[in-house]
Amino acid sequence: MAGYIPVRIEIATWMAPKPQAILTLGGGEKREMFAAEFAQNHPDLKIWISSGLEREKAEAIFRAAKIDLSRVHQDRKATDTVTNFTTMLARFEQEKINHIYLVTSAEHMPRATAIATMVLGSRGIAVTPVTVPSVAEAESPWRTVRDVIRSTIWIFTGWTGAEYRQDYQVTQLNDQLFGAETTHEPANTEAVNTINEPR
Repeated sequence: MAGYIPVRIEIATWMAPKPQAILTLGGGEKREMFAAEFAQNHPDLKIWISSGLEREKAEAIFRAAKIDLSRVHQDRKATDTVTNFTTMLARFEQEKINHIYLVTSAEHMPRATAIATMVLGSRGIAVTPVTVPSVAEAESPWRTVRDVIRSTIWIFTGWTGAEYRQDYQVTQLNDQLFGAETTHEPANTEAVNTINEPR
């Protein structure tokens, strides 16, 4: 697998030298404001937001940036960073996307990029990081290790372990060991171009 994923990413980059879509990970208003500004310079790209803001807030941000809302697609299935990618994979494959821009905060980007490399890279999708400036403290590297392990398990089994987040004791232990997960906004099924397909 160590050689397989880099080869798939290399092929994806050759097939699509420039990113074909923008993926923004939910976790705060600044990320979507940044994504809206970034999208102004890439008018031909669709914008995907994984578990982001509520419909009204998202609409206001993208309207203010004069982004056509038909470009904005919000997906509500993710509950953490690993599932930000596993839940979007089928959509990207359906759209024949081989290369994406990945938008998230500076403190979150190392872990997000590591997961994306495993999850998306294993399916032949390359990632170009676009970092949202942040003054937040850097995440523990152990969280990246944990989620790379989860991503590896997912590659072979299709299982993310996200369901255990619903167990309070497991969540408490996880937060004590690795720190709390980046907050995702509550699901809203009336979001802009909301997608909520079966996994």
